[in-house]
Amino acid sequence: MPMHRTNPLYLILVHTNMSFTSFTEELRAAAGDQWERVVNHKFTTELASGKIDRNVLKKYLIQDHRFLDAFVVLLAAIISNARSLDDRIPGCQFLAMITGKENTYFTRCFEKLGCSEEERAKVPDEEVTKRFCNLMREVALQGSLGQMLSVVVVAEWSYQSWGEKLLQTTIRDDFTTFEWVDLHSGPYFAEVVSYLRGLLDKEGEILDFEGKLKCKEAFLRAVQLEEDFFEMAYAS
Repeated sequence: MPMHRTNPLYLILVHTNMSFTSFTEELRAAAGDQWERVVNHKFTTELASGKIDRNVLKKYLIQDHRFLDAFVVLLAAIISNARSLDDRIPGCQFLAMITGKENTYFTRCFEKLGCSEEERAKVPDEEVTKRFCNLMREVALQGSLGQMLSVVVVAEWSYQSWGEKLLQTTIRDDFTTFEWVDLHSGPYFAEVVSYLRGLLDKEGEILDFEGKLKCKEAFLRAVQLEEDFFEMAYAS
């Protein structure tokens, strides 16, 4: 008797037999045009050109810095739940970079832009900032390793995609713009993205169908939030 196409087992078999790409490539493909909108957003090109409106940049940086605590929690959860010491070490090294060099970039930018701690404290979290922080904490506390990685992979892979594309044409007149490109491009960051994608690809090999669907849901939620976050920077 032929298996019905709506049978979950049939869908699993089709997925297994027809999948010739990595799990992370499948997830990116599922995001479709929205992924392309994120990695080609006008914020990235205006940033690299050095012509971005400083009020747009300041709004973006204030809100992006609000992610840092939730991102550290999520990355620490990935390190804690990784399956071996070899899988933990690169994550620990990346965590040190995030809490060191990247955090310092923000503080230097705020000083350059004349944005004091008191001023920043008066700025409320944007709705998209709240939703993104909630997603990171949600998967860190309740999600599988695959779901945690799905969210982080979106953040780092999408930024590497536009960072590498724009690196060679980035104008280097103002560190507030070009250093954000530098932080998301180059050999070290490529290794970070490869490491994170590799962990998620390995999870994809052992997850059941339901587990993969949960990863896809987390991945697509993160892609939506990345697009919404760029749009937020331009909203009046």
